[in-house]
Amino acid sequence: MRVLRAMATGQRAMMLKDIAAAAGMAPSKAHRYLVSLIRSGLVEQDPANARYDLGPFALSMGLVALDRLDRIRLGQNTIAQLRDEVNETTALAVWGGDGPVIVRWERPRRPITVNVTTGTTGTTGTTLDLLSSGTGLVFAAWLPQQATAALLAREMTSERLPEALRSKQAVNALLERIRSQGYATTASYHYVPGVAGAAAPVFNVKNEISMALLTVGVQGMFDCSEDGAVVHALKRHARQLSERLGATLYAGEPISAVYPDLSLPG
Repeated sequence: MRVLRAMATGQRAMMLKDIAAAAGMAPSKAHRYLVSLIRSGLVEQDPANARYDLGPFALSMGLVALDRLDRIRLGQNTIAQLRDEVNETTALAVWGGDGPVIVRWERPRRPITVNVTTGTTGTTGTTLDLLSSGTGLVFAAWLPQQATAALLAREMTSERLPEALRSKQAVNALLERIRSQGYATTASYHYVPGVAGAAAPVFNVKNEISMALLTVGVQGMFDCSEDGAVVHALKRHARQLSERLGATLYAGEPISAVYPDLSLPG
């Protein structure tokens, strides 16, 4: 398993010495394992350059695992665990074409809570704004430009937004900062007055944003600071869920590198 894990995280065909180093074992020992793995179909070797890569049986196993993977079920379990840890309202959102849609949520065990509305993609009244919700900012930061440019341009004309966010340069700078820090927050200009929230992206096997985890609370009672327990827990659970869905960008590559050149046109 150490050999297979080393090859899977290597993201390319590898020489024996590199596999051995990544697996933390002597090359002679790694070679014995590789011979057995080749016989099983989990590994193959290119005779032209002697490099090893994952074999056809490993590919078949991966495809079967992806086919059986239920991202919403896994996300439901994650937001329940996050709720138990931070005791705040937590939710799961997916992209609905015209914006993020909350599909699951968990109520905290406290007397004053923030409830959220769930729906399916395309359901009227459940789509979140991009610039006035942490969830929207997360999708705006990591979705391809063509998916969000028109929505962002329309929202920038809203008088509900701070004056500082009504320009392309300001929005681009904000989204770049979100990609750098790995999460987004909103408070003073949240689309629901008196509510503060934080959200983090969840990536899939293609290292593309698949969902967003979010937690919301009453403004003034909700800690969404970078060093706070809520944000730390949110980012940790988002990372763990991403890895469960097959994302590999956390294995040494910064989260901002997924879409490093996104910006609004003009």
